Amino acid sequence: MPAGADEWLRGPAPEGRLPRERLEERILQLLRSQNMCVLATAGPDGPLATPVRYYPYELAVMFTAGPRSPKMRNIEADPRVSVGVFAPLAGLASSRGAQLFGRARVLGPDDPERERYWSAFRWENEHVERGRPVSEPPRDTLVVIEPDRIVYTEHWLRREGFAPRQFWHV
Repeated sequence: MPAGADEWLRGPAPEGRLPRERLEERILQLLRSQNMCVLATAGPDGPLATPVRYYPYELAVMFTAGPRSPKMRNIEADPRVSVGVFAPLAGLASSRGAQLFGRARVLGPDDPERERYWSAFRWENEHVERGRPVSEPPRDTLVVIEPDRIVYTEHWLRREGFAPRQFWHV
């Protein structure tokens, strides 16, 4: 075996499934340790993959967006979306990411459900970056994606006898 090769990466991958609670912990850790995702939408002009800064809320991700942006036009046409979140990759052993599948919900400034999510949204940083006063919370459109299915990948799980690709669903 070449120097630096990880023996546990060789051969067929284990097939073990993580218990749901452990899988949810790993997904939450990934979502909370990152702040960028790629949002995939489909609309009249075809597919669109958009890098988006997000904030996690439990297993959901949320972001603000201009109502006339291409991603918002696509969400209006078809709210089914996929979101890819990944940790920086230094090699196969460190490969870790999640694909979230669900429907995007657009919550306007007066939507009663907005408050539930807004408490987890760290809008103050964005306000400072844009030169806005932090004394006035934004009234931007909030997009929330609560997944009904997640595909989680972490090759390090192989060391514990678990499949590197795990599946979560509602």
